Amino acid sequence: MDENTGPVALIAEFTTTQEHLDTVRGLIAAYGEVVRAEPGNRAFDVYTHVAEPTKFWVHEIYADRAAFEAHIGDPAGTEFNGKLVPLIIEPASVLTFLTPIA
Repeated sequence: MDENTGPVALIAEFTTTQEHLDTVRGLIAAYGEVVRAEPGNRAFDVYTHVAEPTKFWVHEIYADRAAFEAHIGDPAGTEFNGKLVPLIIEPASVLTFLTPIA
């Protein structure tokens, strides 16, 4: 499959502190509502680690490269990341792009 066709799937990972946990949960919940309303969004599912609830994983799927690029270019994402980055341990969310196999 050409990397510019078909769905774009990824995992975004980040870790917050116990002090900021409730704030980060609120931010990601509100941002999830925005992302799920984007025309090309197919999934925006947020998880935390059972034993370490300060670790977050966000599974995202977009219809195609154009939908993903539209998501990246949306000012709501810039606003969200501007609020998130000071509350997490990493310098930014760590993105891992996925390839479906089955």
